[in-house]
Amino acid sequence: MSLVMKFGGTSVEDAAAITRAAAIVQSRLAEQPVVVVSAMAKVTDQLVACANAAGNGDREAALGIARGLRERHYTAASELLGTGVFTQFHSELEGEFDALDELLRGIAAVGELTPRTTDNVLSFGERLSSKLVTAAFSARGLSASLVDARQCIVTDDRHTRATPLFDEINDALAEYVRPLLERGRVPVMGGFIGATQDGAPTTIGRGGSDFSAAIVGAGIGSARIEIWTDVDGMKTTDPNLCPDARRIKVISFDEAAELAYFGAKVLHPATLLPAVQKNIPVLVLNSRNPKNEGTRIVARAPGCKNPFKAIAAKKRITIVDVVATRMLGAHGFLKAIFEVFDRHRCAVDVVSTSEVSVSLTVDSNEAIPAIAADLGKLAEVKYEGRKAIVCLVGENIRGTRGVAAKVFSAISDVNVRMISQGASEINITFVIEEDDVPQVVQRLHKTFFADADPAVFD
Repeated sequence: MSLVMKFGGTSVEDAAAITRAAAIVQSRLAEQPVVVVSAMAKVTDQLVACANAAGNGDREAALGIARGLRERHYTAASELLGTGVFTQFHSELEGEFDALDELLRGIAAVGELTPRTTDNVLSFGERLSSKLVTAAFSARGLSASLVDARQCIVTDDRHTRATPLFDEINDALAEYVRPLLERGRVPVMGGFIGATQDGAPTTIGRGGSDFSAAIVGAGIGSARIEIWTDVDGMKTTDPNLCPDARRIKVISFDEAAELAYFGAKVLHPATLLPAVQKNIPVLVLNSRNPKNEGTRIVARAPGCKNPFKAIAAKKRITIVDVVATRMLGAHGFLKAIFEVFDRHRCAVDVVSTSEVSVSLTVDSNEAIPAIAADLGKLAEVKYEGRKAIVCLVGENIRGTRGVAAKVFSAISDVNVRMISQGASEINITFVIEEDDVPQVVQRLHKTFFADADPAVFD
């Protein structure tokens, strides 16, 4: 069975990082690795900036940002490859950057940036990094072969958030990736990007390289998926909020999915879905400290003495309150409300209902005034921003008496707006003011992790 290794942006950010990645892949050659790479760190942000500049008609600004990206990739390539190989590879990189410049000139001339052209611009980040990593691996003696992700990750045409088409992807992986593994090659492909069935580049959402790795892992039936980042696995909470956060050695899929969705930054929330369906373990590892065991995410985690595994916080949340007396005893009202959110393609996080009102939380975004206007046709609507969701996750809370009382006793002086115990019965979630997040997380961490189970936490 093969192994999928995904290297994030900081793990391929420069020549030193790519050299470390090559050594890690070398150590796993016997396991038939397939390598998925993100764009070099911050490159996607810069591509967004130059796409926006071009869309606003500022051709010089867009081309200026692209020039900076060109120099950065040339510098990394010259450090990674010998003079002879670099001369040969230089023309390949030049072709890509010339194509990017041409695309930006076209966008600037039209003065309009569509989701389709946005995806085309953003795809350059992973197209460039995968070419660079393949060349660097080959220069270090690895039998690396570049696979164009646009041939394998087939999606629908919902640009910037495309949905993978799994049957088509599995067929493409069988055609383009499996034969390379059978020949002892190391396939290298870009994450995050794909293409429609007629070949238009698409992206599967920011942070989607993790998702790409899981899709590939599920498609080829890999033994495990390794997500290489710049931290020692998942922590009990954000170390920036709480410096004494502990490493989680092992966690269940369900717990990790809840944490990923509610703000843990190490994993993309959708990463786990294809892995869960195929029962493939996911490891979160540190490319700067490869000897660390990281965090192992498995279908069934071993028992733990602590009720929770971790605390996550998600900021930039808006509460939407919908109040209607005619909701009392009526049916179909909730359906009408959720249809509004569906129409605006806005995901709802936490829901709380009473007989005559519904409160929901959504990520703060520009669609909220339009959503409120549509909801206003059904009922009275209020919305408030600058809120945060705090989520405590752990399978041990099922049936544990008094755990909710302990949570809210620890923050008894904080104004809690909404409370929810998720249907999965492994999380306690509540909504607070955004400014209260640091003190709430610190107090809860002290309450529940002062005596951490050494079998589960480091």
